[in-house]
Amino acid sequence: MKHRFETQKSSSASKNFIISIIFFFMVIAVFTLGTTLVADRTDAQEQKTLEQAISRGLVHCYSTEGSYPESLQYLKEHYGLYYDEDRFFVDYQVYGSNIMPDVTIIDRGKGK
Repeated sequence: MKHRFETQKSSSASKNFIISIIFFFMVIAVFTLGTTLVADRTDAQEQKTLEQAISRGLVHCYSTEGSYPESLQYLKEHYGLYYDEDRFFVDYQVYGSNIMPDVTIIDRGKGK
């Protein structure tokens, strides 16, 4: 009879172990998903912030000098624009001194 009870305890312990393993992997999956979502949201916010900084710099330059900057480098040197050039590619197309330049920002990604 003693042997019969030991088998039941062993079976119960085995079930508890499997449930613990499943719970552990579920927690890891939820944590990984949450971290990924936060990282994606942060990346999108970084690009939006860069777009706003360039736009503000363009408007500030036009309002103080009467013309838009001829290059992105001019914004960097005279208006303090700074961004991670390894991370973002900025295409800056000028159509004239009194027409707002066309700016396209492409996220190169972090180590992708």
